[in-house]
Amino acid sequence: FPLIFCCRIQSRISYSLFTQKMSNHTDAAAEVLLERKGCAGVITLNRPRFLNTLTLGMIRQIYAQLKKWEQDPETFLIIIKGAGEKAFCAGGDIRALSEARNTNQKMLQDLFREEYILNNAIDSCQKPYIALIHGITMGGGVGVSVHGQFRVATEKSVFAMPETAIGLFPDVGGGYFLPRLQGKLGYFLALTGFRLKGRDVYTAGIATHFVDFEKLGMLEEDLLALKSPSKENVADVLEAYHAKSKIDQDKPFILEEHMDKINSWFSANTVEQIVDNLQQDGSSFALDQLKVINKMSPTSLKITLRQLLEGSSKTLPEVLTMEYRLSQACMKGHDFHEGVRAVLIDKDQSPRWKPADLKEVTDEDLNDYFKSLGSNDLKF
Repeated sequence: FPLIFCCRIQSRISYSLFTQKMSNHTDAAAEVLLERKGCAGVITLNRPRFLNTLTLGMIRQIYAQLKKWEQDPETFLIIIKGAGEKAFCAGGDIRALSEARNTNQKMLQDLFREEYILNNAIDSCQKPYIALIHGITMGGGVGVSVHGQFRVATEKSVFAMPETAIGLFPDVGGGYFLPRLQGKLGYFLALTGFRLKGRDVYTAGIATHFVDFEKLGMLEEDLLALKSPSKENVADVLEAYHAKSKIDQDKPFILEEHMDKINSWFSANTVEQIVDNLQQDGSSFALDQLKVINKMSPTSLKITLRQLLEGSSKTLPEVLTMEYRLSQACMKGHDFHEGVRAVLIDKDQSPRWKPADLKEVTDEDLNDYFKSLGSNDLKF
């Protein structure tokens, strides 16, 4: 008991020291902190009260600084993290997006355009880019992490792309990275919004490394202390910390026993067929997923399946161009604003989707979402 108690105290001290560092200047007005430390540029998403959700201002600042650091010979790597203990980044500020529908159409265009351009810049960044994805990492938070070279999860990481529940689709390059996960895992995550936690975020391939949260502060210090490091030097440090982590090391992947069935059910080319597959299986896991899917926006489900099927053979810029078209169509449509109302404003959790049935969402309707915006298309 005394040993366990001491370990807990030590753990809490390490934890609080790290969160204190992560929360430096948390009360400052800046939504994002951009600092040069040691050999690195450090980005801290600084809206802990709002789970570090991204605003257009933050996106603009991060993009401009990322480009500067990429050209700076004294900056050898870039670290991005979230302030506070709860979240790396819970996504974009979707309530503000919905409110802008009637007041600021230009913001709806600018936010998605500039966010997707940032996602692509992270993917093509010439310097090692390390995302410390401790805590909630969803939607836009996935966009500013998953395209980077290194993503470090902890036992408190929570990953999800829950957009179909609010009449949207898993954007920020979801059409690129989700279909490239093992088997049909990405299709399952995209359509159900299933949450992966802790080491499962690493096992699924979302994170590249897993480190105990109490060691995250030390990891960051060791990275900052590197002298003119190469990508290999950075990888070696991350690998050393990953190798020492024993939390849930022998625990099987939460979906391991279901993966063969997931691969079979979600290999269908239509949402109707996926629903059929789940109904015919009839197991409790299948019926649970069916219950979840039946709550989602039928339009979002169909958009999402097609997005992933098409994205599986596209480059990231091609996927982001497609997703920009989808984003603008969703902003003009009914379901996104209804989803935000039901989940975030009235909180009745009872969205009234239009159309309310999968069979009412026609191929013609879908084609409208995917059609080119001509001169307004996203360009890189």
